Amino acid sequence: MKPAQFDYAAPKTIEEAAALLAASNGDGKIIAGGQSLMPMINFRLVKPAILIDINRIEGLDRIELEGNRVRIGATVRHCRTATDPLISEHLPVVHEAMHHVAHMTVRNRGTFCGSVAHADPAAEMPMMTRFLDGTIVAFSVRGERRIPAAEFFVGSLVNSLEPDELVTAVEIDAIPPDAGWGFEEFAKRHGDFALACFATTLRAVGGRAKDVRVGMMGVGETPMRLREIEDIVDGTDVSDMMLDEVAKRLTDILTPNTDIHASADYRRHLSGVLARRALRAAWGRANGKGLDA
Repeated sequence: MKPAQFDYAAPKTIEEAAALLAASNGDGKIIAGGQSLMPMINFRLVKPAILIDINRIEGLDRIELEGNRVRIGATVRHCRTATDPLISEHLPVVHEAMHHVAHMTVRNRGTFCGSVAHADPAAEMPMMTRFLDGTIVAFSVRGERRIPAAEFFVGSLVNSLEPDELVTAVEIDAIPPDAGWGFEEFAKRHGDFALACFATTLRAVGGRAKDVRVGMMGVGETPMRLREIEDIVDGTDVSDMMLDEVAKRLTDILTPNTDIHASADYRRHLSGVLARRALRAAWGRANGKGLDA
């Protein structure tokens, strides 16, 4: 397939990019990596009047630690996120997740922020942003707007950006040094979108789990943070009995889709299996059992 005709611009400032987007009256698209956008354009699922390439804007290619938050700029590639020392030190669960993202050719061009903006409920970056209390930093001719991840993901491939807004960065919580983490994803082939994924971080205080966070993807219309599961785990010693309770509760509360890849029942069962593995791994790391990061 060939794309419909469109104009192209490569602004050198965020302000210029925002002005071009506003002038397009909703018919412009921002491109940084284009790994999701270009196939949609080629199949004419999207027909932008103009593509606004933000790769020449200085400062959007940075990963920075700001207090207890990590800021990832809009043109940071997946391959950079997967290898950056700040990510591996302060966000080891993200470091692990990046190895499940598509394939090397895609990781060389795709961007963390672009994936978040695309809002695929079976993609790793939206889930990481949601369960690590992320903030999406958007910019328009009206100025900057900061959108909590809980409000950003509206539905499958739908976000809360206004038509004239572009994402300039995503900020997520760093993981405390004494926290353990677990990440378990299952796909039929490496690099495919996950049938289900369970991620968690927690601390071990006095032999009990504290500050528990749980995220899931592939089992709903948006990336999920599961407070109910966090409450089940919090204050326990992550016993087999508790893990059985988590698996049972996931079966009750999850409402995944049935599609050509898996049934809803299979995804619910798989979620329980992955939850057990991830929580055990996080508990082991929190207790200093030396699991590989």
